[in-house]
Amino acid sequence: MLPPFLLLWLVAELTAYYLLYRGPLALAGGAAVIAALATLLLGRAWQNALTWLLAARHRSPGPTPGPAIVVGEYLAFLFTFLVLLPFERLWMPPDRLAAGRRVVLLVHGYGCSRGVWWLLRRRLEAAGCTVATLSLFPPFTSMGRMVPQLHARIEAVCRATGAERLTLVGHSMGGLIARSCLARHGHAQVAKLITLATPNAGTELARYGIGQNAREMRPASLWLHDMAGEAPGVPTLALRNPCDNYVMPQDNQTLPGATNADLPPVGHLAMLYDRRVADIVVAACTEGNARR
Repeated sequence: MLPPFLLLWLVAELTAYYLLYRGPLALAGGAAVIAALATLLLGRAWQNALTWLLAARHRSPGPTPGPAIVVGEYLAFLFTFLVLLPFERLWMPPDRLAAGRRVVLLVHGYGCSRGVWWLLRRRLEAAGCTVATLSLFPPFTSMGRMVPQLHARIEAVCRATGAERLTLVGHSMGGLIARSCLARHGHAQVAKLITLATPNAGTELARYGIGQNAREMRPASLWLHDMAGEAPGVPTLALRNPCDNYVMPQDNQTLPGATNADLPPVGHLAMLYDRRVADIVVAACTEGNARR
């Protein structure tokens, strides 16, 4: 699974930096530790900066992200991949699948796992929802191989809760997998679909990603072409992030036939921990006929 791999990678990376500064560069122990941590943080800052540079190059008309948004996204990046996901078991206990409530199934995006829903799950449960999650695996396989995992989870959650239908919420790639699942398996058990910054028409950043799923998210890919003619078949809310630094051009997040709306300007990962975004998603999940 992804969290143990991220933890192992983090330990290995820090160890390598420490040995470099302690050995060839002959720093004292404490100084080597500080230098190793600084190198790790600077490397992540550079990764994050590259996404903003690419987003500026392929930006749709709209607001320009200010320093607060850029810094907030960097902090969200650090929190996600250095604190949250490597230690996911500490943050995300098993799903509590209670019967008789609105049921929401959260589908994570590329290179992540169920831990990214840490805040939103709490907000939805506080609003009276039963919240289910899943971790798609392997993380860089074809999205087509992830669809059966989502379908199986939908069926399992409906059985466990007694719900006839549930609401699907997909962040980024998770929205594409949800759409494909509806196209392939129908919508008898799904009442509503909500997509968060989903690259419905692809993203330029995917040209630099690894894995089959990254190739499938490139603009004009065959996978996206095949999906273009597939309507979700359920009421769909496509939430566009006008300052997104992963899905670009940002207008590629819109979906024909859906209700398209803009989120408050925020980074791609930062939206997962943004209370304004959470309020919008909670409101969308708790309205209408999403009860069993």
